[in-house]
Amino acid sequence: MGHDDWKRRDFFRLAASGAVVLSGAAFAAACTEAPQGQSGGGALERAKKAGTIKVGIAGEIPYGYTDGGNVTGESPEVAKAVFKNIGIAKVDATQVEFKQLIPALAAGQYDMVAAGMAILPDRCKQAAYSAVDYVTPTAFLLPKGNPKQVLTFEDIKTKGVNLAVLSGTVEQQVAKATGIPDSQLQTYDGQPQMLQALQANRAYAGALTDISLKALLKQNPGAALEVTNGFVPEVQGKKQIQAGGFVFRKSDSDLVTAFNAELAKLHQNGQWLEIVKPFGFTKDNLPPADVTTEQLCSAS
Repeated sequence: MGHDDWKRRDFFRLAASGAVVLSGAAFAAACTEAPQGQSGGGALERAKKAGTIKVGIAGEIPYGYTDGGNVTGESPEVAKAVFKNIGIAKVDATQVEFKQLIPALAAGQYDMVAAGMAILPDRCKQAAYSAVDYVTPTAFLLPKGNPKQVLTFEDIKTKGVNLAVLSGTVEQQVAKATGIPDSQLQTYDGQPQMLQALQANRAYAGALTDISLKALLKQNPGAALEVTNGFVPEVQGKKQIQAGGFVFRKSDSDLVTAFNAELAKLHQNGQWLEIVKPFGFTKDNLPPADVTTEQLCSAS
């Protein structure tokens, strides 16, 4: 899948170009795509007629990133398989900052977010989620040996060390809910900036999903850092389950329904595991039956 060949410069190249085609040429997609937000049917009908659909990503390994000029990652690759089964052959990707994914979706820049976005109640109020795509624990990236023995968000707060998070992520929300003061919290727009902060000792630890951090460390083997064991953080005694899905406009229920039907098939027939294995996912990341979008959207 080319996952092991990803380099940090590719991240910045995609950020500069703004859009990369997952399958097929960009010009072909631009010529065949129906404008979003206009009359002529819903997003599903338009995409089927055009043979292409636009998705948004955030440039985060291993969920959605650029590799040699093409976009790949767990979410885009699963999306390609789902849309192929629906009858949509081409998928265009536009990269924006993570915090801009839902606003840009609402503005019609694309029809779906394929960025491994955690399912959270506040986000559910703004957009519609697919069925749960995967579950994954949280972890910290920190100095080898973990000299300060930081294992939880509570440790970050009580030991007074600085924590690096990405803007708009669930880790940022958990850190704030845990009571970590702003003076200890550093917010960045991307993984490369987080890594630079850790290497420069501006922050002691960086918080993301364990899959993201392991992939980041694999791409930077010279870094004197390690990833802690994954854990499910708690806020006021309630577990904060990290479950990701694909995001749509609430008005595009036909697209959500069609997508969910094909995603369920991939989960059930084993194809999902084949697709996601190159990105560090295993059967342990398959969503259990009792973790649903409805449950996560209504959590308080």
